Amino acid sequence: MDASNYRRIPAAVVAPRDVDDVAAALAVCREHDVPLVPRGAGTSIAGQATGTGVVLDCTRHLNRIVSLDPEARTAVVQPGVVLDDLRAAAAPYGLTFGPDPSTHSRCTLGGMIGNNSCGSHSVAWGTTADNVDSLTVTDGRGTPRRLARGWDGAPDGLRALVDADLALLRTGFPQLPRRISGYALDALLPERGPDLARAFCGSEGTLGVLTEAVVRLVEAPRARALAVLGYADESAAAEAAAGLLPYGPLTVEGMAADLVKAANGLPRGGAWLFVEIGGASAAEARVHAETLVRAAAGETVDALVVDDPAGQRALWRVREDASGTATRMPDGSEAWPGWEDCAVPPARLGGYLRDFRALLADHGLRGTPYGHFGDGCIHVRIDFDLLTGDGIARFRRFSEELADVVVAHGGSLSGEHGDGQARAELLPKMYGPELVGLFERVKDLWDPAGLLNPGMLVRPAPLDANLRFAPLPREPVDVAFGYPHDGGDFSAAVRRCVGVAKCRTATPASPTAVMCPSFRVTGEEAHSTRGRARLLHEMLAGEVVTDGWRSTEVKDALDLCLSCKGCRSDCPVGVDMATYKAEFLHHHYRGRRRPAAHYAMGWLPRWLRAVAATRTARLVNALARAGPLAALGKRIGGIAPERAVPEVAPRTFRRWWRGRPQAGGPGAGGPPDAVLWPDTFTDHLSPSVGRAAVAVLEAAGLTVTVPPGGVCCGLTYISTGQLDRARTALGATLDRMEPLLDAGTPVVVLEPSCAATLRADLTELLGDDPRAARLAASVRTFAEALEELAPDWQPPRIDRPAAGQTHCHQHAVLGDAAERRLREKAGLAGELAGGCCGLAGNFGFESGHYEVSKACAEEQLLPSLTAASAENPVILADGFSCRTQLQQLAGVRGRHLAEVLAEALGR
Repeated sequence: MDASNYRRIPAAVVAPRDVDDVAAALAVCREHDVPLVPRGAGTSIAGQATGTGVVLDCTRHLNRIVSLDPEARTAVVQPGVVLDDLRAAAAPYGLTFGPDPSTHSRCTLGGMIGNNSCGSHSVAWGTTADNVDSLTVTDGRGTPRRLARGWDGAPDGLRALVDADLALLRTGFPQLPRRISGYALDALLPERGPDLARAFCGSEGTLGVLTEAVVRLVEAPRARALAVLGYADESAAAEAAAGLLPYGPLTVEGMAADLVKAANGLPRGGAWLFVEIGGASAAEARVHAETLVRAAAGETVDALVVDDPAGQRALWRVREDASGTATRMPDGSEAWPGWEDCAVPPARLGGYLRDFRALLADHGLRGTPYGHFGDGCIHVRIDFDLLTGDGIARFRRFSEELADVVVAHGGSLSGEHGDGQARAELLPKMYGPELVGLFERVKDLWDPAGLLNPGMLVRPAPLDANLRFAPLPREPVDVAFGYPHDGGDFSAAVRRCVGVAKCRTATPASPTAVMCPSFRVTGEEAHSTRGRARLLHEMLAGEVVTDGWRSTEVKDALDLCLSCKGCRSDCPVGVDMATYKAEFLHHHYRGRRRPAAHYAMGWLPRWLRAVAATRTARLVNALARAGPLAALGKRIGGIAPERAVPEVAPRTFRRWWRGRPQAGGPGAGGPPDAVLWPDTFTDHLSPSVGRAAVAVLEAAGLTVTVPPGGVCCGLTYISTGQLDRARTALGATLDRMEPLLDAGTPVVVLEPSCAATLRADLTELLGDDPRAARLAASVRTFAEALEELAPDWQPPRIDRPAAGQTHCHQHAVLGDAAERRLREKAGLAGELAGGCCGLAGNFGFESGHYEVSKACAEEQLLPSLTAASAENPVILADGFSCRTQLQQLAGVRGRHLAEVLAEALGR
């Protein structure tokens, strides 16, 4: 699969290491008459990155920037080079590659050339074809060719074919900036100076396999300002877009309010244009942007100019995430590509959008257009029903009628992502049968056996064939979690992944991002959120993965999932792989013996309670330090031999609490202001955190109580997929917490992973128990409790820099806004790192995970400490796993924010 509606099962996937491997793969395919499909990051939305036969994965090894010449402003790249890597290499010279699709952090140059990709800056720098100097390709015969301006490198007969149909080529192509559909044969007209490289761009791997490209770089503006113009509605924004082009913008991007999850700092309006302006300095860029804003003032309802780079990045993320956000309608129902990127002349965009909306209404469909309004190109996801025969029939009828509307407005069926399977069948409506016949003859010259990406562009497969949903079960699968956002349907939850591959990045998407740490370590598609979701899709389909929940392929892919929940927040469509992993493990091991680590660490609350009850903590610690005994114990328990077993506290937090004079603190006779949750880690492993939290909460004037014994969030059972035990533990917890819930007392949870479990997993496992929702709503983090219950309290001033890492579950489920404000009040300056510490509860302790766990820590957490070391920072780590990882890998003691504040209070 790619990011489209289509699915094909290949016979093999080949990751060529060099050009010779490409030639060898082609030779084998020719010998056996097997199709071959070149593939980059698989973010194509029309299906052209899927195929039977051999799929050629160019991202694994053919991913080098061979050379970069800043004087000539060119770069030589292999097809698997990720766009952002090229841009980063060019940036020190003040250069960049102009085209920049929203998938710039993972899309490859080969894929961009294959689709003739564009991006938001095309109003300034054009399409990929406008930025290609020459290409080295291997055609379907296995012949290497170098393509540039002129006829050198052309297959025999191509020039004669063009010369015989010059009149057709001069009149058959609509003239608009985003005409991507079909073969660009008009680039071979003699009056333009034939350009074979340009003509090859957009051929979607059907004419040859790209092995190297020389691309042109452009001078990047020294400064940029972003004008965000608010309009009453989408039509008003569309009508205004073309009028802004004379001001020389770098972008004119449009989107409507129903694609925005929150205000996100946008000006007032029902739709917005994102207009970027360049300048020699920040002041000049701002002046140009303000001039444009004044010129547009008669049509806008509000406007905003941002020249701060961080502020611009935050606003651009709102726009770039639309490709994922649009896959869900406001009511949560699914929406799909298919008519993702048609384009019309910019001056006709307003009229086209009105006709488009009318056609949607006629068919009872919904969709929200957004995209490159300055180029007349829109993206849209539509709530097609692709699961039933009637829905698929309506999908076809709508596609045929919309093609007529696009052509009537002088447009192109594809304005960015190519035709693939989604639109190639409809190309005769745009070009007529004669020109489409010429496309077929051209294809035959390059690839006479028809082996290169068959079914795309010419002699296409039907647009409603090979739909990826066809083999999925139509009845809901029996599952343990409730999947409330997917109607209780596990298949719908898995379908959330639309393949935009934001999880497939070599570096985090932002300084605070988490997803997907295991992919960034291994580089393996199977270890990305998308790869795992696709394997679960195949498990449900039952055609390739045939043993269902018992699948070893799915188990192996999920094995390196850290359950960090980063995808829950960072994935544009909210895929929650940690939950899917717990679900899978629950079924996979049902009625079977589990790995030893599931008993050793999944049952951790039980073991620690036994140690506390028998007062054997010192003995356990001594045994854990005894070399041979410790090694044997770790081997039996499935624990990585490289790991030291954390010490158990001889005196638990609960014992300390019960032994306090006037337990409950000041005013203990009245109802408490807050319940302090004694999670397993705080109670048995870090009781100092609990004691510190009590000191701070009481210093803030709050009365605190601790719930009766035996409460547990079930985290360790959930993370190891022991969901029946988790339900039992949570049910008992609700029984014990009921009196406090009846009183409406906030519950302060110090361990972020436990707080996230209570706030999210609890209701998804016990959604039929109304007490679950009440407990989830009662949960507060330490900082949230102080802010809500003691808003006038001022923490002690510490006035030191802070370093460390925001807990991944805090980032993904809880949010850290209150923590940031509390740190600011206390004078703890600086940003905490994003990512995941890599220990991630049981993950980093399990045998076989140590190297991946360590690599995750070395990505962001450990470098952030090194960078801040000269400032002698306070090392903050609210999670027990994070503190343990810091201690074991760096010999650094991290502390919970409560401990830092309590120490300052003591001083």
